Amino acid sequence: MTAPNDKNNDGGVPVPTTPAGASSTAPAEYPPASPAGRGMFGNQGTGDVSGYGGLVRQRKPIEEAARPYGSYFDEVRDALEEAYPQFGDAIEKVVVDRGELTLHVRPERIAEVCQVMRDDLALRFELCSSVSGVDYLGADGRRLHVVYQLTSMTYRRRVRLEAAVSAEDPHLPSVTAVYPTADWQEREAYDMFGIVFDGHPNLTRILMPDDWEGHPQRKDYPLGGVPVEYKGAEIPPPDRRRSYQ
Repeated sequence: MTAPNDKNNDGGVPVPTTPAGASSTAPAEYPPASPAGRGMFGNQGTGDVSGYGGLVRQRKPIEEAARPYGSYFDEVRDALEEAYPQFGDAIEKVVVDRGELTLHVRPERIAEVCQVMRDDLALRFELCSSVSGVDYLGADGRRLHVVYQLTSMTYRRRVRLEAAVSAEDPHLPSVTAVYPTADWQEREAYDMFGIVFDGHPNLTRILMPDDWEGHPQRKDYPLGGVPVEYKGAEIPPPDRRRSYQ
């Protein structure tokens, strides 16, 4: 609410006044004592505003957990081992980290394991809530991982399945026959990471145009410099973007 400058001359009508501290270049201008930010992690050099600025995170090796795992994790493993005779051949390792259970499954066995996880009375993981891709470029020879989040509504439990494939042979069976909810999720993993789910009823792109080249969430996909279909615009690479102001 603005106040009148002179009640005797303006008839009591409020007259707008210039806010204190404003200038002709506001709101982009910063006080001299406040340097402009340049991305995250305190980066001051490249102008990379993608949030990384050349930061490389060291990823520690994933080690198999020792029993007892704790919580209901031992019961889940024992039930799966009893119901699935190929357990030793199908399960590469069992990992317990941050209070979560992950079963690393050989890719060719993933549909079989999901079938047992859903149907066995001691397991009853009826819901696959998510199928997503991860790219561990430079950290794993089989760099493309597929992560399945399973939920047992009967026993109120959760477990994660993870299968790894190489970029040269990114094939593994589809689980849509077991979990219909995986249909669009597998299509997204195919679209973004180029992971091929054999047996999927309609494995086509779901986010990018059908004729798009490459898979945008692979870590070797170019960050920017990709022509946009609208008015000939182009997204510049991170090192050519202006810094945040």
